Amino acid sequence: MPFASSSAPSLWRDADFRRFWAAQTASQLGEHTSLTVLPLVAVLTLGVGAEQLGFLRAVGQAPLLLALFAGVLVDRWRGRTVMVVADAGRALALAAVVLIGGESLPALLAVTFAVGLMSVFFDVAYQSFLVRILARDQLQKGNSAVEGSRSAAQLAGPALGGLIATTAVPLAFLAAFFAISGAALTRVRHREPKHRGDRPRLREGLSFVARHRVLRTICLASAAFQFFLAATMTVYLLFLPRGLHLSGAEVGLALAATGPGAIAGSFLAARVKSGRAVLVGAAFLGDGVLLLVPALHGLPALMAVNFAFGLFGQLVNVMVMAIRQAATPYGMQGRVAATITFSGMGLAPFGSLLGGVAAEQWGLRAALLTLGAGMLLSPIIMLAGFGVGCADDATPADRRP
Repeated sequence: MPFASSSAPSLWRDADFRRFWAAQTASQLGEHTSLTVLPLVAVLTLGVGAEQLGFLRAVGQAPLLLALFAGVLVDRWRGRTVMVVADAGRALALAAVVLIGGESLPALLAVTFAVGLMSVFFDVAYQSFLVRILARDQLQKGNSAVEGSRSAAQLAGPALGGLIATTAVPLAFLAAFFAISGAALTRVRHREPKHRGDRPRLREGLSFVARHRVLRTICLASAAFQFFLAATMTVYLLFLPRGLHLSGAEVGLALAATGPGAIAGSFLAARVKSGRAVLVGAAFLGDGVLLLVPALHGLPALMAVNFAFGLFGQLVNVMVMAIRQAATPYGMQGRVAATITFSGMGLAPFGSLLGGVAAEQWGLRAALLTLGAGMLLSPIIMLAGFGVGCADDATPADRRP
């Protein structure tokens, strides 16, 4: 079966896409709300200390280390099956704690790990599933829609989580989000072919990315971006209250401006034509705008910079995802997505450590300027690696089986 025909109905007239988008939106909202609700339940209900809270957060992040294995499973199973199982797993884990009234620290640790683990599988699967229901020429618009809902969930999740955490049964609300997502996915009618041939292997995904010029470039650019972003943000979070003497509320407003920028970037991505010049230019603008921060003083200017960072950053995210999906053979979508995710996020902790050392040794402004400049390595890698005509390079050797 080839890629869906370009003569297929427009994006929002496609019932399968609408159901998938609704499911992904509900799932993302549940996932990002849980990042606030679960720690707040630990603090407000169980009265945990700082060390216990840090351990709880680490338990929720630990499943990211399994992203590569999630990619293998996504390529082995039907994508919709993985997403439905992930939604059911999260909903049942949360509902079980509510039904047995077992809100203790061990129970909260277990449910935090379960939600984190299932979220890793869902996130890898939804990126791969989009290729299976849309025509290639619809991928950028489709990614714009799903990434827009993810950005909205990242923006609304903390606020919604704060409200839900004060209710009598906060975990029940989280379970409802995942139940809604799973129910919507069961109504998707598209029939995915079963995997044929040898069992998917983890190293095949790593090897394919390493050999493919476009995917290798995306992988290296993502790793550079995540490393220097983590380093820059570590210094940034120190610079705002200590360097600019902003209050906690002002720091929150400055950072929150990234969310509306990302949503605007998603809408913009649906209206621009993908190409090497646009992609690299957006990456230079998005990463380079942070170089202005050391020279700024007022809150409005900081909010404007963060808005621009969110806008151009999301434009890059959507375009890169569409190129990656188009460049990847059908049977390797999960492993390639997981490889690129793992390579980027795996360097983030080391970047955070570098940011702390740089702030201590160089001072806040010098460290922020130096590490912010390091973020420009990502678009430089893209410029050098894509060569001429990244759209042509993105054509896969094979498509659907």
